[in-house]
Amino acid sequence: MKVTLINLGGPRNADEIEQFLLDLFCDPLVFDLPLPEFIRIRLARFIAQKRAPKVAHTYASMGFGGGSPLVEETEKQAAALEDCLKQKTKKDWKVQIAMACGYPNLRDLPKEDLVPSPDNIILPLFPHFSRSTTMSIAKILESLSGQCPANSQSGSCGKHCGAKKGGICPLNRAGFIAPFHRHPKFLEATRSLILDYFKGNLKREDFLHLDTKSEIPDWENITILYSAHGIPMRLIQKGDIYRKEIEENIISLNNLLSKSGFKGKTFLSFQSRVGPSKWTEPNTIDMLKSLGRDGYKRVAIFPISFVSDHLETLEEIGVQLKDIAIESGIQEYYRVPAHGTYQGFINALADIVLN
Repeated sequence: MKVTLINLGGPRNADEIEQFLLDLFCDPLVFDLPLPEFIRIRLARFIAQKRAPKVAHTYASMGFGGGSPLVEETEKQAAALEDCLKQKTKKDWKVQIAMACGYPNLRDLPKEDLVPSPDNIILPLFPHFSRSTTMSIAKILESLSGQCPANSQSGSCGKHCGAKKGGICPLNRAGFIAPFHRHPKFLEATRSLILDYFKGNLKREDFLHLDTKSEIPDWENITILYSAHGIPMRLIQKGDIYRKEIEENIISLNNLLSKSGFKGKTFLSFQSRVGPSKWTEPNTIDMLKSLGRDGYKRVAIFPISFVSDHLETLEEIGVQLKDIAIESGIQEYYRVPAHGTYQGFINALADIVLN
């Protein structure tokens, strides 16, 4: 039995930064612009080359050898999931990883690993659907194997992944795991992760840059800001349900937290905006400034759309947004880590795979 965990990717070192950005910006579902394809590709390559030196400086400041910890963190998740599946089933499992951008590259997998089936599970590590993540992965798999994972038939499902024109990919092929934010075990694991962070129960060695050693006083009344990775509004206008699924996720999570004693207020915002086009709002920077102006003094940010810590959580949330929060009058600022190898999350992934 085989499982392939797929993530967006990140450069493992400084030498891989430009290739990572090239893969990212050359993807038509990520760098989605109303331009002729030959112009869009040239622009994508130009932007990747221009951004590489600036991004290299940011990666260097994180302390992971000039690259991102995302690939290594995903490898840890794969090892933990493999052990968990073996323990649950008493059978042999192989869990490998692949990245849509950078290395180890999804495009380098053997063809037999690219066709999902009950014995060859493909699990994109995105809790919520987006054209730029889940659909992008589906289209890469289709281009390599000739079979779309979103189609229960054996052939290609065409330009719109089996959906009506302007619709979204239905993601219904056996063995290809659709976004899992509704799964009860995932919701319970997320609730427990947040509470264990508040109560000081997380082990420093299990999480990158963990900033708490003990229980946060009066955590029951702290303000939670759910920060999701933003996407351009033109994707929403094309039928992307990403924001809708984020909002559904927060409602479910808040219900679980309230049953566990949490009484504080919660807000949603979107981070990592790039370029001049309109993105999902409110932006996390603007939200933190607004919370400061409105007198909120204690804020914990949870990266609602991420399951692994990397540049956007460690540097953006952990450093850049923290500085903005403090400057805006917020006195206590906490970064709740992403799921990583948190045991509840690994158990949830195992149940998702087995079901």
